[in-house]
Amino acid sequence: MKPRVVVVGSFVQDLAFFAKDFPRPGETVAGDFRTGPGGKGFNQAVAATRAGAATLFIGAVGHDAFGAGARKFAHEAGISTHFVEKKKEATGAAVISINSAGQNQIIVSLGANLALHRQDIPTEPLQSAQVVVCQGESDFRTVAHVLKTARRAGAITVLNPAPMRDDFDPTLLVHTEVLVPNETEFAVLANRLPRTGVRGFTREKLLRLSSDRLHALCRSFDVPVVIVTLGDRGCFVSQPDVYLRVNAHDVEAVDTTGAGDAFVGGFAAGLVKFGRNVFEAAHFANAVAALSVTQPGTALAMPTAREIARFLRKRDHA
Repeated sequence: MKPRVVVVGSFVQDLAFFAKDFPRPGETVAGDFRTGPGGKGFNQAVAATRAGAATLFIGAVGHDAFGAGARKFAHEAGISTHFVEKKKEATGAAVISINSAGQNQIIVSLGANLALHRQDIPTEPLQSAQVVVCQGESDFRTVAHVLKTARRAGAITVLNPAPMRDDFDPTLLVHTEVLVPNETEFAVLANRLPRTGVRGFTREKLLRLSSDRLHALCRSFDVPVVIVTLGDRGCFVSQPDVYLRVNAHDVEAVDTTGAGDAFVGGFAAGLVKFGRNVFEAAHFANAVAALSVTQPGTALAMPTAREIARFLRKRDHA
């Protein structure tokens, strides 16, 4: 089956440490350790696959144990992949600290991910997919090529500008149909884009905006659809002539790492499932993100289509 969703982006091996509290500078605390597959691109591909969409992940790994582990996990989990091996680069890796409240702190080394170049990307999957997703953990020249190629072919192009980097290229938005930043990333973009007319804009100011004013600010980004993810506040969806606030689901968070990736992957699957209906896809993505934080880990925490359907049935009848 040809993939309906193609995710081009990062694979990162997660090295996660769980402790009651984050250590203060110079302090050592005892905790538990887990390791598993991650990276924004790979997480999103796993989320979309498990949510029921035929998905292909395209990314780069090194010639090392983490790269071999990526292939092994993908094969065993039924994730379709096109891994490009970069023998001179290490597979991406991240050190993640998680406290008892489920909050996280992350240091990531992108390694081979930044060596994924446009010539590494097969063209046919981009031209036949319904939805193509990119993030900020790859070379932005590669991201631009992927988005431009996919949009010309009629795919819905989704850009998740995370993590927000100093070298983010605003011209990527020309090739983006759906932009999905979190509140912090949205604030940074609002300050950088000259047509927004704001300076000194912060996450706190965003959270105080009325829906009408937030919608107007989203429209100044000149992207057809802007979805601002707001953590436990849900998300805000802005289309040219209409907007909607989608409430989050109240769940007990164990680990919030990867929640944004769960949303993006779930949203991509939702676009396929609901015939490109953005609001239905966002509602579906909220459920995927909510379920993901109830389990530890990132890729390993992504829920299945059956779990999502059961969760939504219970919520709809609550």
